[in-house]
Amino acid sequence: MAFLDQWPEAARNTILNQGLPEYDLTPCVSGPPLNKRRVAIVTTSGIHRKDDKPFTAGVGEYRIIPDDADMNDLVMSHVSTNFDRTGFQQDLNICFPIERLRELRDEGVIGSVAAYHYAFMGATLPTAMEAAAKDLAGILKQDKVDAVVFTPV
Repeated sequence: MAFLDQWPEAARNTILNQGLPEYDLTPCVSGPPLNKRRVAIVTTSGIHRKDDKPFTAGVGEYRIIPDDADMNDLVMSHVSTNFDRTGFQQDLNICFPIERLRELRDEGVIGSVAAYHYAFMGATLPTAMEAAAKDLAGILKQDKVDAVVFTPV
């Protein structure tokens, strides 16, 4: 793990002085019980299917991972020099817990697993990701997803 105080000054200042979007406070709302919810995964691990375009540094885009995709077909194109891929290489569920989600569905803990999941690349300024995140929120609503497992990597 790289600690911020060990980063080069220019990189550290970029992180510390970045402009962040401001949002109004949104009160929490109750929803259906967990065993009725449709759940999707959203990750910032930079994973995608090997035939998808690799992620580009600083671009706030996402990749779609169908639930029925061959999980052995996923690759990681995260470009951060501070990113450790060891966990992903040993177990996909470290950053994309699809098997755990399916187990929860099979045990009746959650209602269903969404048909699609989504991956961003971390190490991207939030302002660059904002438009894509808003777009994705609409897609999740259309797919009747009412819970997300977010794996910030």
